[in-house]
Amino acid sequence: MKNLIKSLRITLAFCVLFAVCYVLILWIFAQFAGPGKGNAETVTLNGKVVGAANVGQLFTSDIYFWGRPSCAGDGYDASSSGASNKGPTEQPYLDEVKARIDSFLVHHPYLKRQEVPAEMVTASGSGLDPHITPASAYVQVKRVAQARGMNEADVKKLVDEAIEKPLLGLFGTERINVLKLNVALEQASQSMKK
Repeated sequence: MKNLIKSLRITLAFCVLFAVCYVLILWIFAQFAGPGKGNAETVTLNGKVVGAANVGQLFTSDIYFWGRPSCAGDGYDASSSGASNKGPTEQPYLDEVKARIDSFLVHHPYLKRQEVPAEMVTASGSGLDPHITPASAYVQVKRVAQARGMNEADVKKLVDEAIEKPLLGLFGTERINVLKLNVALEQASQSMKK
């Protein structure tokens, strides 16, 4: 009986330590060290919040840059985050990728099949990735410029300005946040109309 009471006390102490104290320590750390005091970074356009910067958004219109496909339900549903769990040699997965390539080529007729970036036809592990590589943005410049009636050089300049460098110049690769790029594109279009 003595050991049972001792075990219950230890269990209760660890429950409090890990369920309360640990979370509290992380929250305090985020208040000082985290961007936005630990809150999600939001992106605004004309004073209105249009999305969270760390979650992919669904763009299908030719006037916008597209992000990676999502296997997390329609519209990058964060409650369904996760990979499709389909193997790279499974026929349903290969058929899905082929359909995405065919769709991408319909909207980008100036590309050859082998020029379609792999990340534009395959989902990320979370299915919510908000970033693409600069190469994936550059292949879309012509389509976006034509759809918006803009100069390709101006659209390419927006892509160049949207490139985020690796952390400390070492960790990760160059990337572009698709939502932020599309907001910059909207702002450029609005300023052209004025």
